[in-house]
Amino acid sequence: MQSIIKITIAILCLLCLADMPYGFFQFVRFEAAGGFVYLALETNKIGRQREFIIYVVLAILFQPLLKISLGRSLWNVVDVVVAIGLLISVFRTRNK
Repeated sequence: MQSIIKITIAILCLLCLADMPYGFFQFVRFEAAGGFVYLALETNKIGRQREFIIYVVLAILFQPLLKISLGRSLWNVVDVVVAIGLLISVFRTRNK
């Protein structure tokens, strides 16, 4: 389940690079925040503190209630870095 959530969030982040309507970005914020909260809870259960902290920070960054305004170009960088990080974590987990 974690791999599916990571891949879904990664795809959504990469789609944010395209010219999308504002509602799509709101959707991505809700989905990413929820996904990161779930991932944080799951990693906390198995005692992976570093990953837990990363997912909590990402959930706060993507949460839709108190928006963090970074500007379009900086959000694009964040989206790409997050997508790459999530995809790397999926493939590392599968190789173990």
